[in-house]
Amino acid sequence: MNSILEGACLVDWDQALMRNIVSLEVSEDLFDDLSGDPADQEAAIAHEMAIKPPFYSDRPAIIHRPFEESEWFASIDYPFHHWARTRYSDGAFGVWYGAPNASTTVYETVYHWMRFLADAEGYDRPPATIERKVYEVHCRALLIDLRPLVGKHPELVHPDDYQFTQQIGHRLHAQGPPGLLSRSARCDGDIAAVLTPDVLSKPSFRFGLSYDWDGECVRVRRGEEAEWMVLRDPLGRH
Repeated sequence: MNSILEGACLVDWDQALMRNIVSLEVSEDLFDDLSGDPADQEAAIAHEMAIKPPFYSDRPAIIHRPFEESEWFASIDYPFHHWARTRYSDGAFGVWYGAPNASTTVYETVYHWMRFLADAEGYDRPPATIERKVYEVHCRALLIDLRPLVGKHPELVHPDDYQFTQQIGHRLHAQGPPGLLSRSARCDGDIAAVLTPDVLSKPSFRFGLSYDWDGECVRVRRGEEAEWMVLRDPLGRH
């Protein structure tokens, strides 16, 4: 692991990254089923905000949420794998993932959605639909570039074994670099793993997405488009 970091170069990154998150196309009122009285609904919302940790309400969620969740759940002792574990973290710290191209985020998120459906008993029967939103976030940082090393270290893009990459993430998190660039494990695109929100800014909404799984493929609609992408092997590499 030390050798791969010693052989990596730095990239002066100063451009946008695309972030693809789960989001309802139309916001839902979480309290309208509790009472039809607007005053009661406002009281419920006020109570929610009063008990919510401060970092959940006063900073842009599209940038800070991965770091907030790690901080919030750090107080819980897990006798099992931390639910927020990712390729470059076992859940002990947050990692913000993005990609230069929106299509790369689709391959990444479709894979994890299909894994979720397969692991959730009773939810793996087609059809299934999920709505998402893509944001553009500017990143200004010196990032460690692992892309040229993928050929020599294929474990960087292993489909589901994150042991090697989590070691890299822990090392970088402890030493202070703001993040890294690597190749996607799901397609030929690039991904960024950012370890601090300080290098992210200017979040802006780009477009909504809808993933529709029919049991054979996942069809992706962007905004009002009838069809943008079709993933015929959503758990494979594209």
